[in-house]
Amino acid sequence: MGEAKRRRERMTPIQTEAENLTHKLADEGLLIKAGFVGYMAACFPTEQPSDMQRRELEQAFMAGALHLFSSIMVFLDGGEVPTARDLRRMGLIDTELREYGQILEGRAAMAAKTEGSA
Repeated sequence: MGEAKRRRERMTPIQTEAENLTHKLADEGLLIKAGFVGYMAACFPTEQPSDMQRRELEQAFMAGALHLFSSIMVFLDGGEVPTARDLRRMGLIDTELREYGQILEGRAAMAAKTEGSA
């Protein structure tokens, strides 16, 4: 059994739905835009940002996405099959982003505690 299949078997129904939605958004060319919408919802759960804030956050978000995608396109070795170096580099990106994801989760938990204690 492949690793992807084992991972899917361990997923909760909401994780399965999120994965299906990710595939659909990618197929429709809306993956990054949807990511930005989710990012804004996480950053501004109760209030609306100003137009200037939204534009600046969108510019930063899209610039980050562009940087990552452009970098991946440059560093991938040629050929149809991923090389060991490709996989190592992608793994390092995964680690870097997961570490930052943990920081964001910590900040969100701290913000939730702060809001609840007022």
